[in-house]
Amino acid sequence: MVLADLGDPRADEAAARLTDEGLSFIVEPVVGDDDPAIGAVVDAVRIAGLDPEDPVVAAAILVRTGHADAAVAGATRPTGDVLRAGLRVIGVAPGMSLVSSSMLMLLPDGQAVVFADCGVVPDPDAAQMASIAVSSAQVFEQLTGEQPRVAMLSYSTMGSAEGARVDKVREATQLVEVLAPGIAVDGELQFDAAWAPEVAAAKAPDSVVAGRANVFVFPDLDSGNIGYKVAERLGGARAIGPLLQGLDGVLHDLSRGCTASEIVDVAVIAGIQALG
Repeated sequence: MVLADLGDPRADEAAARLTDEGLSFIVEPVVGDDDPAIGAVVDAVRIAGLDPEDPVVAAAILVRTGHADAAVAGATRPTGDVLRAGLRVIGVAPGMSLVSSSMLMLLPDGQAVVFADCGVVPDPDAAQMASIAVSSAQVFEQLTGEQPRVAMLSYSTMGSAEGARVDKVREATQLVEVLAPGIAVDGELQFDAAWAPEVAAAKAPDSVVAGRANVFVFPDLDSGNIGYKVAERLGGARAIGPLLQGLDGVLHDLSRGCTASEIVDVAVIAGIQALG
């Protein structure tokens, strides 16, 4: 496991806690040209205009070459830096068309849900929204062991409003059904219809997802980012992530406002995904 923000007090505390608890082995994000496998990637990284001595880039190189199972970065860097290293060094996973992100939200009652996309894709089109939904459902199932029920969110529920933005969510829902027919998905749904059984009974009585959703796909980055922070700050949810999805290796981002405990949480999830 690589923590790319070592030197920051929060990352240093997280590294010590992970080591003490035996949850992960921490290596510093330093690469050397003496290893032929790393050297070839380092040369390619330099050609791509990245600095292999940059800790975030170095962390991505170690994941790409198999010298680390996973990496966590971003406590001291913007998401763009982490995403750039992931895309240019690790690359997109086979069969994936999009790199996006999700947040694992642990609610005060212990229930886990996923919000997406909260950190990467500003204004996804229908195909991108569908890809986000499929990736997020896979992350939810991997981390919780439960079956995902995906709500494609909108300001409309089942035709209560019309417009281009509603049409996008409807089309994305149909694409998810084609891309991953085994996933329970429905949309368009307002959040209250997706979450509350009593509202679902009135607004979407025939839905297999409404009132029972555990994966919430927002129509744009504004609503996703605002939504998870409202749930965290006002609702008391514990937000873990952003978890990058769609890369050909495990590299996760951190909010620059994260705590040491949040770094530990993301590192543990990264380790679980690397083993899985």
